[in-house]
Amino acid sequence: MTLKTVSEAPAMAFIGVDKRFAARGQSGEVLAVREINFSITKGEVVSIIGPSGCGKSTLLNMGAGLSKPTAGIVKVNGEVVSGPNKHVAFMLQKDLLMPWRTIAQNVALGLELRGVKRPERQAIAQRLLVQCHLQGFGNHYPNQLSGGMRQRAALARTLAVDPLVLLMDEPFSALDAQTKMVLQQDLAQTVQREGKTVVFITHDLAEAVALSDRILVMSERPGTMIAEIVVDLPERANPMQRRKHPLLGDHVNQLMALLKLDGQTHLH
Repeated sequence: MTLKTVSEAPAMAFIGVDKRFAARGQSGEVLAVREINFSITKGEVVSIIGPSGCGKSTLLNMGAGLSKPTAGIVKVNGEVVSGPNKHVAFMLQKDLLMPWRTIAQNVALGLELRGVKRPERQAIAQRLLVQCHLQGFGNHYPNQLSGGMRQRAALARTLAVDPLVLLMDEPFSALDAQTKMVLQQDLAQTVQREGKTVVFITHDLAEAVALSDRILVMSERPGTMIAEIVVDLPERANPMQRRKHPLLGDHVNQLMALLKLDGQTHLH
């Protein structure tokens, strides 16, 4: 299939990408993903959905430079990805906050690793704590915060290094429904305000519709792109409002049909 093309250099592009892994406990290799071709415009939010084991997280790992394609190339900001790079930041389901560091120190970790001087990284951390509704909690430790607050801190840490592309692998899936919706709203508004590009993996179809400009649908392994859905809903920065839109259910039903959710295919 031919996916959306753009005239400017995309924030991220996968061009003819295959990925093979050594088969565990036996000779040979497993083809995880094949012939992956898509690009993402700067400032766009794109969700990737598909059955368990189809290679969604593998795509993010290659986009982050943590894993190399077996064939094809991945580009970020027009440059071929050959390893971890400053244009990309990762946010996972687990917050991975360091328990011996305060929340402010956790937020500033990436800046510290990049050699940013202490006064500057402290100022950036404090700004992001306010932006992520964590003002007053900078001197707390992770075990003193709720799960939702820890994910806010993880988002602040991700934003602190000012990435062009945010790679998000089911970051809200472990949270209760109410907290998840609040953080979706915070994320959407932050991304809109900062002009960030987001690649978002989720098994929640309504979440994908509520947050995204486009949704890419993958097949079962070896994963390949089988469809692209343009989310033609207003107010991307207000997912709570989007959830009330009468067309949201139509998009979800379309995705369910593509995934053949009939009890035989599972997203998670």
